[in-house]
Amino acid sequence: MHEVKEEVQSNTSEANHAHVPAPTGQGRGFVRETFEIIKILLISLAIVLPIRYFIVQPFIVRGASMDPTYHDGQYLIIDEVTYAMRSPQRGEVIVFHYPKDPKQFFIKRIIGLPGERVEITKGRVTIFNKENPEGKLLDESYLTPPNHVTYPEEDVTLSPTEYFLMGDNRDFSSDSRYWGPMDIKYMVGRTFLRAWPLDSFGLLNK
Repeated sequence: MHEVKEEVQSNTSEANHAHVPAPTGQGRGFVRETFEIIKILLISLAIVLPIRYFIVQPFIVRGASMDPTYHDGQYLIIDEVTYAMRSPQRGEVIVFHYPKDPKQFFIKRIIGLPGERVEITKGRVTIFNKENPEGKLLDESYLTPPNHVTYPEEDVTLSPTEYFLMGDNRDFSSDSRYWGPMDIKYMVGRTFLRAWPLDSFGLLNK
């Protein structure tokens, strides 16, 4: 706060009067403070927005298609960077745009990789690829119970850009068994961190 001094002229025949200088310093201070606030906001946005839209994104799980791995209402942080450096791997849980309605986001587990053949028969999933031309029965210990039966029967060969996805709660999941494989262009990222509820907070492996 600037101090204003009053000067009185008593050696003239004119009436005494007071001269108050304009508070120009105060005005400049206000402009300077406003500029600093705007600068801080712009810098914050420059840091936060790229992280929010290109590195990680928050998502809330809705529905029971991924039980028991993820539950309705859980708050997940999605890693959007890893797949720019390497290809998605079997068993990873991902978030993607639903191919039939890209405005919606789905969460599922990767079962089949590009170029592979996925066969569902007698309740089990078999993967055919270069390493396993005769087929390899998929270990799905993440299901509850582990011997859960998967249906309906399916036999599909994936293109070089397609992934076969399924929810862990096979009886209550809309996935590649019903609407087909997902093309890589719909991929958002993999699950990275469970942020809520706090009692299950932590990094996610798959």
